[in-house]
Amino acid sequence: MKSQGLLAAASLTVLVASLSAADAQQKTFYVAGYGGSFEKTMRDEVIPDFEKKHGVKVEYIAGNSTDTLAKLQAQKGNQQIDIAIVDDGPMYQAIQLGFCGKIQNLPAADLHDAARFKDDKAVAIGLVATGIMYNTKVFAEKGWAAPTSWNDLKDPKFLKQVVIPPINNTYGLYTLLMYAKMNGGGEKSIESGFKVMKDEVNKNVLAYEPSPAKMTELFQSGQAVIAVWGSGRVQAFANTGFPVDFVYPKEGAVTLLASACPIEKADASPIASDFIKAMLEPKMQLILLKDYGYGPVNKTVQVPPALGGMAPVGEKAAKLYNPDWTAINPQREDWTKRWNREVER
Repeated sequence: MKSQGLLAAASLTVLVASLSAADAQQKTFYVAGYGGSFEKTMRDEVIPDFEKKHGVKVEYIAGNSTDTLAKLQAQKGNQQIDIAIVDDGPMYQAIQLGFCGKIQNLPAADLHDAARFKDDKAVAIGLVATGIMYNTKVFAEKGWAAPTSWNDLKDPKFLKQVVIPPINNTYGLYTLLMYAKMNGGGEKSIESGFKVMKDEVNKNVLAYEPSPAKMTELFQSGQAVIAVWGSGRVQAFANTGFPVDFVYPKEGAVTLLASACPIEKADASPIASDFIKAMLEPKMQLILLKDYGYGPVNKTVQVPPALGGMAPVGEKAAKLYNPDWTAINPQREDWTKRWNREVER
């Protein structure tokens, strides 16, 4: 009897241990999204409340959009990620590849139409403008006028002082696209964009830098004075007290939708949609605006005048150029190979 009792106790211990392990596994929630200041905002403003409300542990996996898409492709059939936060171009690819599930009970009436993806497979959480960042202190000291055009990146006085993210980053892709658009081309005719990059811009480029942290380091060290970046990134950098400003080029800044989707998988978390919807609430939309310069996608948000500086709000948002991702994505791999071969050598 005693041995039977010990066996029963041992079996119970094993069962409890296995259940505890399973429970712990179920209660880890994985979010893959942008790094840098965006990650800090998520860790400070979103994750703690979500963990407390749902009794989960959120693991945040930082990386740029193409990194996150590559992770989804590598984990195909055995997805670990629950939520992906990426730029709209890679998001269209993620949806096409079947990685995104449907967001449940999306508050559609509160959202701008441009924020919604087909069948609610994803939603924009913020509107970003892609344009030009510059060091206001250096420009003032040198008596330089503030930049106004994409063509300013070609100015000889910026020799080896320009930073542009690479083409596998949306900001770099948009730079190529705008030079094509300004010179008779566009999404379906990119040749002129490559010509301008190779012949007129490349000589001024200090680095094609994808890392937000390294981008800011290049400005802080004085090596770079002008760059292509998003209004959100620039706002976050300016919030640290560093003297930078964001310019909407006269030829047009380009729309970027920071977007989120729940990952489609057999054990999809029932709270994934809740995480996304939490970022669409007016309180969080204002935090994303204040901390990160995102234009709100929730149309019920009242934007205080003091928060509307760099963000694409109102008239600024209306003037953004909206790229045709259905034309871009099928060509993106070829453009990337050509960029690596001809531009970033």
